[in-house]
Amino acid sequence: MQRTHRIRLYPNNKQASYLARSCGCARFAYNWALARWKELYELHLENPALHPQPNQYGLRRELNSIKRTEFPWMMEVSKYCPQQAIINLGRAFDNFFKHNGKYPQFKKKGQHDSFYIGQDQFKLDKSLSRAWIPNLYKFMGGRRELGWIRIAEPFRYDGAKIVCATVSRTADRWFIAITCELPDVEAQPKPHVANPKTVGIDVGVGKYVTSDKERASVPRAYRSRMRKLRREQQALSRKHRGSANYAKQKQKVARLHAKIADVRGDWLHKLTCSLTDSYDVLAIEDLNVEGMVKNHHLAISITDASFGEFRRQLEYKAREKQCELVVVDRFYPSSKTCSKCGHVKTKLALSERVFTCEECGYVIDRDLNAAINLKRHAVSSTVSACGEFFASACSPSKGSTQAASAKQEEIIKLLQ
Repeated sequence: MQRTHRIRLYPNNKQASYLARSCGCARFAYNWALARWKELYELHLENPALHPQPNQYGLRRELNSIKRTEFPWMMEVSKYCPQQAIINLGRAFDNFFKHNGKYPQFKKKGQHDSFYIGQDQFKLDKSLSRAWIPNLYKFMGGRRELGWIRIAEPFRYDGAKIVCATVSRTADRWFIAITCELPDVEAQPKPHVANPKTVGIDVGVGKYVTSDKERASVPRAYRSRMRKLRREQQALSRKHRGSANYAKQKQKVARLHAKIADVRGDWLHKLTCSLTDSYDVLAIEDLNVEGMVKNHHLAISITDASFGEFRRQLEYKAREKQCELVVVDRFYPSSKTCSKCGHVKTKLALSERVFTCEECGYVIDRDLNAAINLKRHAVSSTVSACGEFFASACSPSKGSTQAASAKQEEIIKLLQ
């Protein structure tokens, strides 16, 4: 199992210049390979027998044969910068042909700048909290100690085998993502849990509600900064493109976007870690987020609440901590079902925030009622007929779950 730790870098001006040059080399290689790919593919369509279909292996060999004469500045950075960029292009085309992604586009300067470092050219100095960047000491005049860049915190996976690293830039900040190999948690035997602690989670644009009556308010990182972001973008539109003031204002806008992403990510990581540490079974709904954002009245609030990212983090953290994640079918009427008597309403408007049962008269908060129903559905799906807790029925890859048999009623009552 591979895990990645993203750490902030603190380079000086010369070091930051080298990192930017490495990103530029990777971007140039990607754009060169994409243009060359299109040329070779047109020749392939004209004469398939004479011109085979292009691939990333041939483009890498072609670039290696001409870069010393046509692009000598590529020798100033790591060899992985252009090579890995072409490998990424090959993966992008593979995803496109498998209908898992769009057609690759040319990269622009200043957007998603990054470059790759292989295992053989990267190392960490844990005692001094610094990272070694290849070819940096040559760029800075041959002083070998200048190849080290200070990092913000020590690497958290001490003793793990480092596989690779990726240096990236967000606004005016530099980060390094270190990937390492860890023992596979799924291959280890799962400890038996006699009475698993189960929770249902109902996500909303304003708050996330659990079946234990805990509420986590959405920070609304984007909506709370929309006015400031609008002012900064208006100021950017008035600057002359290419001027120094344009570059400064562009950095202000980028820093504000990074702040929004950091606030949202910090909240999601703390929430998902707290849930996976506290419970053995977690139940969520399989929401159609792509269809929900088509409602322009709720699109900003839905994307600001990060339903998809919340599920993604729960999935990999549940696997790592050996929890069970039950993804309930999206057509299960969790909001319309009474959590007390089981009566299902025919209609329930979005404006009705309090659920009132027509059969028994039970009154409860709408989101809490849905969370309780999700919990009961998860319990009935993760308890076998003999009362043992199992993992096969609640794989995150499954979109729906099946209800348990009637013999489990007594066990389900104990778990509730």
